[in-house]
Amino acid sequence: MSLLMKHLLKNKNSTTSLQSLPFKTVQFRCLNLLECHSKDLLHKHGVAVQKFRIVERPDETNNLLKSFNVQEYVLKAQVLAGGRGLGHFSNGFQGGVHVTNDRSKIHDLLKNMLGHKLITKQTPKDGILVNKVMVAESVDIKRETYFCILMDRNQNGPVLIASPAGGMDIEDVAINSPELIKKIPIDIHEGITDCTALDVAKFLKFEGQLLNQAANEIKRLWTFFLAVDAVQIEINPLVETSSNQIVCVDAKIQFDDNSEFRHKDIFELDETSESDPREVLAHKHNLNYIGMDGNIGCLVNGAGLAMATMDIIKLHGGDPANFLDVGGNVNENQVYEAFNLLTLDSSVKAILVNVFGGIVNCATIAQGLINASKKLNMTVPLVVRLEGTNVAAGKKLLENSGLLIQFASNLDEAAEKAISSLNK
Repeated sequence: MSLLMKHLLKNKNSTTSLQSLPFKTVQFRCLNLLECHSKDLLHKHGVAVQKFRIVERPDETNNLLKSFNVQEYVLKAQVLAGGRGLGHFSNGFQGGVHVTNDRSKIHDLLKNMLGHKLITKQTPKDGILVNKVMVAESVDIKRETYFCILMDRNQNGPVLIASPAGGMDIEDVAINSPELIKKIPIDIHEGITDCTALDVAKFLKFEGQLLNQAANEIKRLWTFFLAVDAVQIEINPLVETSSNQIVCVDAKIQFDDNSEFRHKDIFELDETSESDPREVLAHKHNLNYIGMDGNIGCLVNGAGLAMATMDIIKLHGGDPANFLDVGGNVNENQVYEAFNLLTLDSSVKAILVNVFGGIVNCATIAQGLINASKKLNMTVPLVVRLEGTNVAAGKKLLENSGLLIQFASNLDEAAEKAISSLNK
């Protein structure tokens, strides 16, 4: 599920400036890679990044300094939340990002960061535990640019997007200074040619010896994009340093989840410690789940029907507790795991099952529901609306199960019964 859809689900009345961009991204799985992991992947594929090391314990300082000697060090707490530089730790230490040229200070900096919770505007109130610190060579930035390759629905393939206005929100640049954005569809067979790479490097205002260097870096990023089955690589900023080097200072990478079998090493890097454990569990069982703030749990097949179910609940004055799409090829075990997810949420006071069986067999849903109810000792009110493939057999299973189930013949009736059951 895309980040954009997650945003829209959790903020039903919100708008996003992404709509104003001159492209439409495809949906993708959001792997939560720490900054150090993204940079390590880029480095392994020949892309220029800062020199860095990853430290997990303060007592690693001596070995670090023996093998890593640079003029100035940058220490960054490795968490997924932004605003690290302005954050503070649970022990009172200020700042999740520190710059120093004094090697003697590194041990104390690591000691104050590792094993403590970092609190920023984007973390929970009690912060996020820091288990890793990236110690990198400081980069003297002379100029920042923006570079991105992503899959674009409108072009049915990859598109290169570049801007000399790096370090800024690309959405704002697209709205306020569209002339500063270059968009080039890429032929998947031809790739980024020497001519295209040079043209983009010139647009990014690289000059002299940096022109060919930038073009080569652009081609390496394309090679990386293909090698890891990415659907998006965003380098912001791609910088020119005062020592005439081009470096990828920050990177956001998204992957095609259909390629997981080819890149198990990358997918194993997924940082789940900061994620909703229910979403982690859902992914493990190939379920699409997003927790929300309501009290009516929803189990639905199909993203569109799930959205419609949530809307109907809201229309009748209720609040959905989640988005849960079990998909078209759901089996009985997945149905069990779906109910397990719903019961893990203590705020769920009623469950609405809304299934339209096309590919899905209603009898499979019914049997999974029965097994889950018995194993999980479910006590919350259950409202079921089943239609479609093998619906008669499904309803018969439920009717003979002995479970307390309210049946509904349509979606409006299902929503009304789920809401009214909250008051019983």
